[in-house]
Amino acid sequence: MAPRDFIDTNVFIHQLDRSDLRKHQIADDLVRGSLRSGAGYISTQVAQECLNVITTKARVPPGHAQAQAYLDAVLAPMIQVGSSPELLRRALDLPARWQFGFYDALVVAGALTAGCTRLLTEDLHHGQRVEQLTIVSPFLDSAR
Repeated sequence: MAPRDFIDTNVFIHQLDRSDLRKHQIADDLVRGSLRSGAGYISTQVAQECLNVITTKARVPPGHAQAQAYLDAVLAPMIQVGSSPELLRRALDLPARWQFGFYDALVVAGALTAGCTRLLTEDLHHGQRVEQLTIVSPFLDSAR
């Protein structure tokens, strides 16, 4: 079975933001490759966070049509995990053992629920393992 990657919000933000060209290129390659392979997964939480950041916090926010197009072409095809009581319970169980904040725990729970083997994020500890999941910071030189 091909590995499954769960992609955190910050990867999408770097894909859209060209202020750090190295991170932009890495993120763009990851997102495009994930769309081609079908092995990139996200939750509705990640899609919501991404849309919130790009429409309210970006230096140059996209227009409605651009945000809608990004949702349709990039985010929606990757959504594999929706909100559910089970997901919330799993997220509540993670902080006690792993010292995650709740929203990070919700991302980890989404990745575990989707059966992913890697969580691509720069927000957590690179190399940390949680069950079958390995956290990978794709922007570290050692991660590539």
